[in-house]
Amino acid sequence: MKKLTNHQWAFFVARITIGINLLVHGLVRIPKLSDFAEGLTKEFSKTYLPEILVSPFAHALPFIEFMLGTLLVLGWKTKFASITGGLLIAVLLFGMAMQEDWGGVGNLMVYAIFFFLLIKNIEHNALAIDPNARTTVEGFKS
Repeated sequence: MKKLTNHQWAFFVARITIGINLLVHGLVRIPKLSDFAEGLTKEFSKTYLPEILVSPFAHALPFIEFMLGTLLVLGWKTKFASITGGLLIAVLLFGMAMQEDWGGVGNLMVYAIFFFLLIKNIEHNALAIDPNARTTVEGFKS
C-alpha cells in the first residue's frame, strides 16, 4: 500500500469519525424505535410541523443514520453519503429551529461544517471501498 498524504489521512479520520457518529446514532435508536419515534413526535407537537410528516420521518431517521454511517465508515458511495448526510443535517436543523432549540441548531451547524469539508475535499478520499478513492482498502477490488 502506498504512503498516504496528510490530506488523505485527514479526510479518512473525518470520514470515519462522522460515520461512526451516525452509525451509532442509528444503532442505538433502532432497537427502541417506537419509543424514539413517539418521543420525537411528541417534541414536535409544539411546533407547526404536522404529525403526519414528523412521525414517518422519526421512524425512518435511525435507519437513514445507520445507512449513512455505514457507508461513510466503509468509504463506499462516499460522495453520495456525504451529500445526503449534509441534506439530512439541513432537515434536522430546520426542525430544531422550529422548536426554537438554538443550542441544538448550533450543534447541527458543526455537523454541517463537517459535511461541507467532506464534500469539498472528496478528492482526498482514501482507505475506502470507493472505486475512485486514491488508495483502496486491500482485499477490495474496484
